[in-house]
Amino acid sequence: MVKHLTLAVAGSRKTQGLVEHCASLSLERRVLVLTYTQANQQELASRLKQYAGDHHYIEVMGWFTFLLRHFARPFLPFKFAGQRVLGFSFDGRPHRMATGIRRFLDSNGAAYRCELARLAHELVAASKGALVRRLQCIYDEILIDEIQDLSAHDWEIIDVLLRSSLDIRMVGDIRQSVLATNPRSSKNARYSYAGAIKWARERQSKGLLEIQESVVTWRCHPVVAKFSDSIFAPSWGFPETQSRNETVTEHDGVFLVSPKDVSEYVRLFQPQCLRHSISSGKAFDLDYLNFKVSKGMTYERVLIVPTAPIAEFIASGTCLEANSASSFYVAVTRARQSVAIVLDKTGTSSLPVWRPVVATAERMGS
Repeated sequence: MVKHLTLAVAGSRKTQGLVEHCASLSLERRVLVLTYTQANQQELASRLKQYAGDHHYIEVMGWFTFLLRHFARPFLPFKFAGQRVLGFSFDGRPHRMATGIRRFLDSNGAAYRCELARLAHELVAASKGALVRRLQCIYDEILIDEIQDLSAHDWEIIDVLLRSSLDIRMVGDIRQSVLATNPRSSKNARYSYAGAIKWARERQSKGLLEIQESVVTWRCHPVVAKFSDSIFAPSWGFPETQSRNETVTEHDGVFLVSPKDVSEYVRLFQPQCLRHSISSGKAFDLDYLNFKVSKGMTYERVLIVPTAPIAEFIASGTCLEANSASSFYVAVTRARQSVAIVLDKTGTSSLPVWRPVVATAERMGS
């Protein structure tokens, strides 16, 4: 049975697509919907209640809860006789020389987050097929949202699911790869963040996965959508975004703003101001959100304080490395109508420079 992955651009309503898929299923269909962040779990649960409230066999679960409930807790004794998982340690880490059960559980029996997927994968083998058979008895279908957030040993778990008889459907936007379930692990590092596209294309080439591209954004103005496509180099092979945003306002598109004009720009257009981290944008007294925090949100307009690599990309076209490109892509695609980027030296950029009308009129009159 071929499994399915939909790669969607920002603003393509991919989460809503999962919800509508669930709503279309028979009431007897047993479905598990997985995602990483709590915010996305809450959003999915809310939408499913609205659109598929009469489907009583649809369950929303976080990724770590999934690994605890269906792997670690029921099957730990298959690898460590007499041992039980008694909790979950999100921030704890085992001693670097730890072996055996202490590699996976702390002294209170709590499973380490950073080792949970590795433990789960080892339990698949230790159970001699019982773990997968149990999943197949409980669910008919597993849906996974934000697939790009997975990392390290998580990919081993997905490979196990691909070989099962379960109907597996996954959605994600590789270009928005700014979160990771286990960011410090070196396991499957080539698939981390935007590298997840390599994992997907490898499975597609083996006939294990069918990839569909969802290229229509309902959020971003055509100029914003076109600019967002330029953030990743053509070698990544991402398809061109098609915008269905037909709204026209007095200020649409992507603009550069001089540092001296930022205050006036913010006063006139009231954009959501975005920065990479708390160490960025200190030159301006603005109400910021960090790039990663803004993921999943939508604003009419955004103003971005770029990092040095982003500024260099805009001014000279220097390609961004993957993580920087993903962060910038998230920031740009929060906007419906306009994106303003604070830049002092515009270099060879072809982006229009916004200037206050009053200042322009004064210069013309002098």
